[in-house]
Amino acid sequence: MNFERKNPVTGELASTSKAMQANEMAAIAERAQSGFTLWSALGPNARRATLYKAAAALEARNEEFVEAMMSEVGATAGWAMFNLGLAASMLREAASLTTQIGGETIPSDKPGCLAMAIRKPVGVILGIAPWNAPIILGVRAISTALACGNAVILKASEICPRTHSLIIEACSEAGFPEGTVNIVTNAPADAAAVVGSLIDQPAVKRINFTGSTEVGRIIAMRAASQLKPCLLELGGKAPMLVLEDADLDEAVKAAAFGAFMNQGQICMSTERLVVDESVADAFADKFASKVSSMKTGDPREGKTPLGAVVDQKTVDKVNMLIEDALSKGAVLLAGGTSDGVLMQATVLDNVTSEMKIYREESFGPVVAMIRAKDQADAIRIANDSEYGLSAAVFTKDSAKGFKIAEQIKSGICHVNGATVHDEAQMPFGGVGSSGYGRFGGKAGIDQFTDIRWITMETEPGHFPI
Repeated sequence: MNFERKNPVTGELASTSKAMQANEMAAIAERAQSGFTLWSALGPNARRATLYKAAAALEARNEEFVEAMMSEVGATAGWAMFNLGLAASMLREAASLTTQIGGETIPSDKPGCLAMAIRKPVGVILGIAPWNAPIILGVRAISTALACGNAVILKASEICPRTHSLIIEACSEAGFPEGTVNIVTNAPADAAAVVGSLIDQPAVKRINFTGSTEVGRIIAMRAASQLKPCLLELGGKAPMLVLEDADLDEAVKAAAFGAFMNQGQICMSTERLVVDESVADAFADKFASKVSSMKTGDPREGKTPLGAVVDQKTVDKVNMLIEDALSKGAVLLAGGTSDGVLMQATVLDNVTSEMKIYREESFGPVVAMIRAKDQADAIRIANDSEYGLSAAVFTKDSAKGFKIAEQIKSGICHVNGATVHDEAQMPFGGVGSSGYGRFGGKAGIDQFTDIRWITMETEPGHFPI
């Protein structure tokens, strides 16, 4: 049995994938467990070589990835190629980690006792990836886990199953042992049952999930009932603070990129522009001019910086947020509501806490501008959110920017840089309703290994009884 994904722009068939069922998950988990036995027995340099091959195999499929992302999620070619480049970098970064999974010796009070802390792979890792940056996030869900010696199951998004399947095809070509790298595709209606069954499999030891906070909570609760650790990277409402001494031209460039790259469908997207009222009018004029020049068009033609949003549900959500804000006194600086998935970039000024867009994640091409009385008020507004993934601060005083960054409750903060910024070696993750745990670099090793305390006695024992 198969299911179909339709192109959000044309309505034509984008892909056909196998609609796996919950009762098939036990066999997949058993296969992954057998793969773990083989993969974990290999030395670090063997694992490194395979991960490097996977990166090369991924890049060799560039045309297929671009076509798949365009047809399944309405992405532009530029966004697809950026995804591919960073994903390949993540695999190479993971490869470099294979010899960095170290332990330590710990001084013991017991004479003749050699005490060690040793990191070991945990077994089968379930990675659940979303559609919005499908190559990046699909690879991120499995790369460090593999570097640490685990087997993986990638639960593909129902929105981009072909894109995610291409990742596994590249891994298969790289030569991982049979069963080490697995994929699950399912129809949307079966998602809850399939994911629940995967979490419940005894072989699955840990789960990582990137997606909505609502679904993240459900996954965390299911996993918690079995004491299985999770790594969760969830929603965001990223603030970008523009202080009274900011370079407004630089701030405008970063805001436009942060708010509208991939039509605002990035977890780090700038959702709130918190601007000091002393420079708000000047910033608003410059920003409105910039955004008005950013056109939207069919991603297949490649003539515009913005492409399509993923579905009509997103259109309806963004339109609702715009209409609600305008009805409560917000001012439209650019854009407006849209009829279809080719949505225009939209800026709302004078947004207040009474408006839904002040708190709700839009995940679309609209940004709210909130005027702050002063620096303290800007920090207060930035922290007035349940989310805490990414943030940014613009000021010509770097020391002040750093001090403010330390006061913002987020997992990531950039001084004089955009909220959208990702690199394979960085500790990526959030706080609050944006989740917990960290992907990336050495921080990721902790998420995908168990630490064991092992001792070895070198002298005769002396015991009280």
